[in-house]
Amino acid sequence: MKKLIICLFISSQIFAQNNLINFPANANPKTVGKRTAERFMSMPHSQYGRPFPNPPATQITYPDVCAWLGTLNFSLITKDTNLTSRVTAKTLLLLKEEANFQPKLNHVDNFVFGAVPLAVYKQSGNEDLKKLGLKYANDEFKTLSPEEYNALSPEVRTWYANGYSWVTRFWMDDMYMITAVQASAYDVTKDIKYLNRAAYEMVAYLDTLQNKDGLFYHAPDVPFYWGRGDGWLAAGMANLLKVLPKDHPNRPRIMKGYLDMMKVLLKYQDKNGMWHQLINDPNAWAETSCTGMFTYAFIVGVKKGWLPDNTYGKAARKAWIQLQTYINENGDLTEICEGTNKKNDHQYYLDRKKYTGDLHGQAPLLWCATALLEK
Repeated sequence: MKKLIICLFISSQIFAQNNLINFPANANPKTVGKRTAERFMSMPHSQYGRPFPNPPATQITYPDVCAWLGTLNFSLITKDTNLTSRVTAKTLLLLKEEANFQPKLNHVDNFVFGAVPLAVYKQSGNEDLKKLGLKYANDEFKTLSPEEYNALSPEVRTWYANGYSWVTRFWMDDMYMITAVQASAYDVTKDIKYLNRAAYEMVAYLDTLQNKDGLFYHAPDVPFYWGRGDGWLAAGMANLLKVLPKDHPNRPRIMKGYLDMMKVLLKYQDKNGMWHQLINDPNAWAETSCTGMFTYAFIVGVKKGWLPDNTYGKAARKAWIQLQTYINENGDLTEICEGTNKKNDHQYYLDRKKYTGDLHGQAPLLWCATALLEK
């Protein structure tokens, strides 16, 4: 009887995720992930995601960080030791030969860089990488000097006084940036303060930006559901929930925010499986980076048992297969929204440039491929 129960449990688990296996050849996650990873490894550092030589990169920017982590995690899930070694070597350059590419410790988008040396430290054991990564995680929540404090706006001073990071600004994409480096610091130290920081910030962003319908404005003064902006939060919540202990006091609030968002995203997925530049505007163009991010959040939810496969697994499968039709002969994703500042103007978002091969889109391809291959 015990063996029967075990077999039935295993069978039910496989059945529960049957939409996330057996993909057509062009959508095989191992093939897509490998191609995308090698594409990233072949390119010089980008300037905020654009894989072009002009302008040249002056520091490692967050789109590179996202693709860097995606490539490393893909190499680990596929046991591609050669790729892991090359990612490690690429990272070690940042300690000496390319130390000038280390980002300045002055902006929320720069601090996420720390997640790269911390993740590679776990594989290499290089203590200098650990030290470098923790510098970014700790400086993000450092105690400010009087001069630094006085340089803050009155609004940020209030947030800082309430225990939030001094780089808090309540733009939706921050919640990927802040939580990624803090969760990485927890992963290598097991010091709960890092997860507490990430969860505390996440709840504040949820309370500030999430609307009753489950989606997020770009910022409190910009009432638009920009696709990739919401994508950062979808991915950030999924990643944080993966590592946040079940008994953590902030977990129920974050899980509610995640589930509320996932529910409404189903409503706005188009008939082809895509999401759009402005999520609730069916006339806005289908955008690939947000589609990749939402697909990733769905895959994680189904794999973890937070979301039912019969709805979210089907949606993720449809989106993943459709994304492949946007990949050109060079392995580059097309129809990626350029890096975007906030603006209280509907047309501004519709008029954003469309890039090909930009790391804002390449990175979610790697996340999805890896998540699909995870047990």
